Amino acid sequence: MNHRKTTRTLRPTQAARIELHHLRSAIAAADHGSFRAAAESTAVRHSALSRSVKSFEHLLGATLFIRSSAGLRATSTGRNVLRIAKLILEQVEVLATMGDPSAEAGGGKLSIGFYTSMSAGNLRASLLEFKRRFPEIELATAERSRTRLIHALRTGTLDAIIMTGAIPFPADEKLSLWSERILVSVPEGHRLADREAVFWTDLRDETLILSHYDPGAEFEDLLISKLVSLEHRPRIERHDVSRGIIKSLVSMGLGLSLVTESDVGAKFAGLIYRELRDGSGPSRIGFSASWRRDNENIALKHFLALLTERYPPPAPD
Repeated sequence: MNHRKTTRTLRPTQAARIELHHLRSAIAAADHGSFRAAAESTAVRHSALSRSVKSFEHLLGATLFIRSSAGLRATSTGRNVLRIAKLILEQVEVLATMGDPSAEAGGGKLSIGFYTSMSAGNLRASLLEFKRRFPEIELATAERSRTRLIHALRTGTLDAIIMTGAIPFPADEKLSLWSERILVSVPEGHRLADREAVFWTDLRDETLILSHYDPGAEFEDLLISKLVSLEHRPRIERHDVSRGIIKSLVSMGLGLSLVTESDVGAKFAGLIYRELRDGSGPSRIGFSASWRRDNENIALKHFLALLTERYPPPAPD
């Protein structure tokens, strides 16, 4: 029998019947791993939330979750749908704030996205200074992956994003900011824990634990550039977990990891941080702010002025 993969297109009437409650129900179910837990969290009846998800699946003509006694698990299609659903709800929230008369009456709102830690460092200091100078402006922050940050910037959900690396859209403005040292986190008792600094070559024969989330991929790219030969590189394990879980894995002695210096503000038992160096000195990674050229938010202009004041561009030669 010849099984051919077909692509199903929603009829306009079906698409028009998809409502926001369908999206919210599916996202809540995915976040909590069960209909019952999602219903309790959202103060919706269990039966109503379950029907909402089933109706959503019927309208899409696709199964979003695998149901079992262990709970819910998103299918491949479900993961794609959930990703788009989250983006749609973000846009709806932006529209809602645009229509809020209190926003115009007050000092406005500034939405900043990032994927670095705020336990210490320049990002934390910059946001604190902004709130000190402009207490009347509502400050909203969002920690997301690099891909989602760029999408949110392009769609206007975020006013500015602070991240490492280049932004692949020429229409966006960019301001170079600070750089941070890269540190290696090691468990107590490890052979590298007694050193003042660690060189990239010292990572050979070690296991390096990195997150699938940013900036894990950028650390891996930097590692490859520093240790060109495969035989000199550590063994890399990639985990689909947060930075906090990576720290737990390192403290358990399962490997080492890389962090920026802003990530060490929060103390973590069993971890020691050491500066990572190459032949020319400490290894650093640069950060920059990006925003849309057509963004006329006055709160954004205040924020950019503060960043330019704190991190002025180098004087021309």
